[in-house]
Amino acid sequence: MAVKIRLARGGAKKKPFYQVVVADERFPRDGRFIEKLGQYDPRQEPPMVNLSEERTLDWLQKGAQPTDTVRRLLRDQGVWAKFKQA
Repeated sequence: MAVKIRLARGGAKKKPFYQVVVADERFPRDGRFIEKLGQYDPRQEPPMVNLSEERTLDWLQKGAQPTDTVRRLLRDQGVWAKFKQA
């Protein structure tokens, strides 16, 4: 079972809002997930990112692979650098 850290879309048409979740890669994008790690709202200026840093680092250490977009968010928040140092 490959575990991914990815975005699950919510919100209305043309008004996206995302949850950062840990999910099996076989599950649908907005389907079942293992754990919710935070939120991402790209419509705010600057974009709002709320992440549980402790839980995110825990999942990264367990081998969860972030998608490209989530990796960029982690890099912007400084979580990716902490993971690489550990």
